[in-house]
Amino acid sequence: MRFEQLVSTCLLAFASTSAALQLPADHILWGERGSAGATLVRRATTASSSSSTKATSTRVADAACTNGPLTRNCWSNGYSILTDFDAKWPTTGKTVSYNLEITNTTCNPDGNGARTCLLYNGQYPGPPIIANWGDTLQITVKNSLTGNGTGIHWHGLRQLNTNIMDGVPGMTECPLAPGDTKTYTFLCTQFGTSWYHSHYSAQYGDGAIGPIIINGPASANYDVDLGSYTINDWYYRTAYQISAITDNNLQTGSGPPPADTILINGTNKSPGGAGSYSKVTITKGKKYRLRLINTSVDNMIRVSLDSHPFSVITSDFVPIKPYSTNWLLIAIGQRYDVVFTANQTSGNYWFRAEVAADCASSNNFYGRSVFTYADATYANPTSTAATIPSVCKDETPLVPWVTNTVSSTAFVNQVTDLEVDIGVEQVTTNGQNIVVWGINLTAIDVNWEKPTLEYVKEGNTSYPSVFNLIEIPNEGTWSYWIIQETANTPVPIPHPIHLHGHDFYVLGTGSGIFDKSTSPSTLTYSNPTRRDVALLPGGGWLAIAFQTDNPGAWLMHCHIAWHISEGLGVQFLESKSTIVLPDATWETTCSNWDTYWKNPVWPKTDSGLRV
Repeated sequence: MRFEQLVSTCLLAFASTSAALQLPADHILWGERGSAGATLVRRATTASSSSSTKATSTRVADAACTNGPLTRNCWSNGYSILTDFDAKWPTTGKTVSYNLEITNTTCNPDGNGARTCLLYNGQYPGPPIIANWGDTLQITVKNSLTGNGTGIHWHGLRQLNTNIMDGVPGMTECPLAPGDTKTYTFLCTQFGTSWYHSHYSAQYGDGAIGPIIINGPASANYDVDLGSYTINDWYYRTAYQISAITDNNLQTGSGPPPADTILINGTNKSPGGAGSYSKVTITKGKKYRLRLINTSVDNMIRVSLDSHPFSVITSDFVPIKPYSTNWLLIAIGQRYDVVFTANQTSGNYWFRAEVAADCASSNNFYGRSVFTYADATYANPTSTAATIPSVCKDETPLVPWVTNTVSSTAFVNQVTDLEVDIGVEQVTTNGQNIVVWGINLTAIDVNWEKPTLEYVKEGNTSYPSVFNLIEIPNEGTWSYWIIQETANTPVPIPHPIHLHGHDFYVLGTGSGIFDKSTSPSTLTYSNPTRRDVALLPGGGWLAIAFQTDNPGAWLMHCHIAWHISEGLGVQFLESKSTIVLPDATWETTCSNWDTYWKNPVWPKTDSGLRV
């Protein structure tokens, strides 16, 4: 028995269309050929010496440009911050190898008490994966869990022509069976900050995460790279337990329970005072780069460093024109790289992280860490917090360093092509009522034993309806999408929308219902924000566009763990005739999974895609 309940969301999908990128003639760096002979041209800005709109530059030629504290815009061999990494990247010929083993263990990150965790190499967060722009990463993963499959997604990594390495069980691979091993190999065509996490059931909420750093140029200078700073909500019960509570709460009209604490780099002091703060030592006069990552399962996070403004230099993987702010709101899955200057009175300063209460329920508990000047004695800070307004929306302005323009004419011409409803339903499964999110009243539900790429390899032309699969057949075309939370939503809920395989262009967001006659004129087509996670406002809409230049089966989903678990996702099958198909090693992983799945320890109880 199925009936619509609680929430509905609408996704307007606009069919792909061939259109030339319309750009000013100056600063043309290179061109490439699109479909129907359309030339896709990109241009890049240069560093500005002032706040004026006229850009000037004193940078030396790329060939003689070496990355350093005063030349972070440089890289090497003709590559720099001016390079559009969607079109061009270095090839170093270097392979960087890592080994990750996921195990059942216990952890006690804030001293409140140990609980069951699933960790990579016994660490929380997992070990950082670090490479240079143009390197090949080769990461061997062993599943040593006692009763669960697994798979690792490399969040935000483009995986150009390596869709089989995207790490999504039921779409790009079969899960890795207990005792099995798999090697993921892919080229780092982008640079910046991201993270890896299990895309199998609820595992990442129990600790199966780790940071990724791809070194490359930057849009601002700094002296020291402090590395990654993972920030996330944490629960004293396991993610599976919280998921069950959430499902029960939704059936009675309430939401998920608030997180018990916030962790920064895997630690914090508990409300009872146990545990410890993450500590960072800084030297007066130095400029520092800090790579902020929200690895939460349910919460958007606001962050600040007392008395030290941030200069924001990236949104997700995309370099942006730096801007100054005292705080940031980071949605789940998003990353911001910031630079700050250690120019305050020597002492101790709080780095603060708090649940954005305007986005979700909150227990009003801070995550904190301590930044201490090298000539000061460590102590709990007495510094004053920045004033942070109550908002739940993405950062603005986020102006990409490399400038692109999206065709407004093509957008308007496609505005009425397809409408897809997303709703919440209640169904009976195995004698139990569960709440699911659905598109066209169908929640996405993948098949771990026969992933989407297996269908492609077999030459299938039809797919199960629960795959929520939309084919985008033509390479080099544009897809335009309006994601709309509809008016009959009883409680508007913001959704961090993540697309695999692409950065997308954020053309605009708004409250209420997207008006197909007037709203297109309000969108940004000239150098819009680019990223791989954007926040859909509660009760509002999000307009995005992306170019079909990466063959594969790519998932687009809400990054709230409970929502994708309950089915809030759609997969794009892009240019299937040119997808690099699974090989014998891939098939062996599936064969091993099939053998295990005949007698699993735990049954599949959700979409199979929980993050």
